[in-house]
Amino acid sequence: MVDEEKLILMTKLASYENGEGKKYVPIANYFRSDYISAQLLKSIVAGTVAFMSIMGIVLFYNFETIMEEIYNIDFVGIAKRIGTLFATCMVIYVIITYILAVYRYSRARKSLKNYYANLKKVEKM
Repeated sequence: MVDEEKLILMTKLASYENGEGKKYVPIANYFRSDYISAQLLKSIVAGTVAFMSIMGIVLFYNFETIMEEIYNIDFVGIAKRIGTLFATCMVIYVIITYILAVYRYSRARKSLKNYYANLKKVEKM
């Protein structure tokens, strides 16, 4: 005779493995600090590339003006402003990344904790 409760639970587990579990299992393979560090490192690299790309676009857009005023430009002042802007953007971006990484990791751990509890229920049946 088929145990309906066990069948329902096993169906839920299989559905989880093919849905949410695919994105949560890789996250749970990391320690919390390792996952957050990896996410922060990726965001720093991506943020730097994005900032440099935007600065390149701005430079090319204003290239004619820059060439006309090349001898009157305060390069040190511009470098300080760009550095300050870069640091501000990166700090904001890293804080947002940190908050998201902590949230995703805790959500994944909680979800997998329920998954493993259901696995134990099936095993006991």
